[in-house]
Amino acid sequence: MTAAAHPQQDSPSVMQAMVLATPGQPLQLMELPIPQPGMGQVLIRVHTCAVCRTDLHVVDGELTQPKLPLIPGHQIVGTIAQLGDNVTRFQIGDRVGVPWLGHTCNHCRYCLSGRENLCDRAEFTGYQIDGGYAEYTVADQRFCFPIPAGYPDLQAAPLLCAGLIGYRSLRMTENAQRLGLYGFGAAAHLVIQVARYQGRQVFAFTRNGDTEAQEFARYLGAVWAGNSDQLPPEPLDAAIIFAPVGALVPAALKAVVKGGIVVCGGIHMSDIPSFSYDLLWGERVLRSVANLTRQDGEEFLALAPQIPIVTQVKAFPLTGANQALTALRQGEIQGAAVLVVE
Repeated sequence: MTAAAHPQQDSPSVMQAMVLATPGQPLQLMELPIPQPGMGQVLIRVHTCAVCRTDLHVVDGELTQPKLPLIPGHQIVGTIAQLGDNVTRFQIGDRVGVPWLGHTCNHCRYCLSGRENLCDRAEFTGYQIDGGYAEYTVADQRFCFPIPAGYPDLQAAPLLCAGLIGYRSLRMTENAQRLGLYGFGAAAHLVIQVARYQGRQVFAFTRNGDTEAQEFARYLGAVWAGNSDQLPPEPLDAAIIFAPVGALVPAALKAVVKGGIVVCGGIHMSDIPSFSYDLLWGERVLRSVANLTRQDGEEFLALAPQIPIVTQVKAFPLTGANQALTALRQGEIQGAAVLVVE
């Protein structure tokens, strides 16, 4: 199916967007022309966009290669408002989600070996591609996912990154039965539900003294919850570090058994301090997770309604994006923050 990439006569021509002009400075509310979909692209009327810690790293200047000015946001749920030429996967009115991975070259060694998440020419939504902190966004049809029918827009948005990255990180722990989660935010509150569904025991580590997050973790099925500087009551088979704190790497290595796996699930982390080799010895494995693949998205979005995964969200208006980012920065969000676009 093809359609002309031009709006109808009575369609709006401008939109509101929260724009990053200078890293380290608040986002600015701006009125911009509605983008037009190109070849193979769709124009999406944004309903919701979840706020990710990666957005925080972009806005704060810790990820240093954004296009500027930039509309952040990469956990987008909306309906297709317009089709570019040669769009065959979707129709106008379809509800779709847009994740972090927004484009790959499709012919490098990584793309050809099923590792498109490592593509050297990849482009990312809300980083090199304008994202979902806006009333409309344009996306490549190949990197959009149908949203499971049972999830309202507000609850679906966190599945697009917190869920997907959590799922990929969990897969990296192989068959670990005793699993530690360091940092109990948006991703952890979803991955614990998958892990419990798979019959694993989960041990949650939070900011020191964050009893509210620890109580939330226990509510979701953690067998133990404590401070990130504590050792768990029994050794772990694997751990996932979601908090961007390098000091948690040696802490997690100390907590896992010989042959255990420590997965760094974030795109940015503070410097990892030096540690003695004995923490790594014993065939312990330390690895990172980079981005996601479309296969991750298809698998996870099929699995989510089977469990079913329940997302806990705090809603903010589009114009409240700076407040949502501040709340996330200060550790005030239980679950995920989501922008609701009116």
